Amino acid sequence: MAIVTMKQLLEAGVHFGHQTKRWNPKMAQYIFGARNNIHIIDLQKTLAKIKEAYRFVRNIVANNQTVLFVGTKRQAQEIIKEEAERCGMFYVNQRWWGGMLTNFSTIRQSVERLKKLEQLQQESKSTTFTKKELAKIEKEKLKLVKGLSGIRDMEDLPGAIFVIDLPQEAIAVSEAIKLEIPVVALVDTNCDPERITYVVPGNDDAIRSIKLITHIVAEAVVEGKELREKEEVTEEVKEELPQEEVKEEVKEEKNIDFEKEGEVNADKQGLNSGTSE
Repeated sequence: MAIVTMKQLLEAGVHFGHQTKRWNPKMAQYIFGARNNIHIIDLQKTLAKIKEAYRFVRNIVANNQTVLFVGTKRQAQEIIKEEAERCGMFYVNQRWWGGMLTNFSTIRQSVERLKKLEQLQQESKSTTFTKKELAKIEKEKLKLVKGLSGIRDMEDLPGAIFVIDLPQEAIAVSEAIKLEIPVVALVDTNCDPERITYVVPGNDDAIRSIKLITHIVAEAVVEGKELREKEEVTEEVKEELPQEEVKEEVKEEKNIDFEKEGEVNADKQGLNSGTSE
């Protein structure tokens, strides 16, 4: 079954770029032409790039790595959250906090602080807190929830990040590149694709386009998890083989070795006899 069809890309408006006056010349290789001063993206190239990105995401997830979904612009926020949660990955759909990747240990401390505040709220039912203290706890908690809820269970750096809108997520992309974390991105005609590991040329403004591409990346994650589970099941089956079967295999190997040793000794005796004559 195809990952996506040309018809689906057309219907989602993936081919519509920005106004020609706003283009980045580095995207020229992905542009088919222009219509009414709007650049039209070459969907044949988009299709090929989607397949590359899909295989990459599927394979890193199969190898037990994670993908961080990033999209903080209004059109992308809900889609990023829904698709990341559907495939069991992490996401940032509110403001990107500087250092989320490059200062990850501090971010983890903030996550622990969030958990502590939640615990304090639970304890407040049996502990005496003033209204002012409770209000302060709630305010701090809400700020942390808004920024960290999508990554609160992310205990290690991701194997890759998937980004909607490069200019909007410039800090996230820079942090990933600094740490040599691969970047998969939906890249519009006004963007610089040079530093992006897996470029998916397409419309990063239309909701339908964002939804389609994000859905495809999430599907790659799902398939990667399925591959990993199959591998784990195979390993478990090997481990659960009856010991008698293992012993028989070892015994057969030893018998083969003894037979080979006998043949070698016979050959040596024949050679020695020939030499003595």
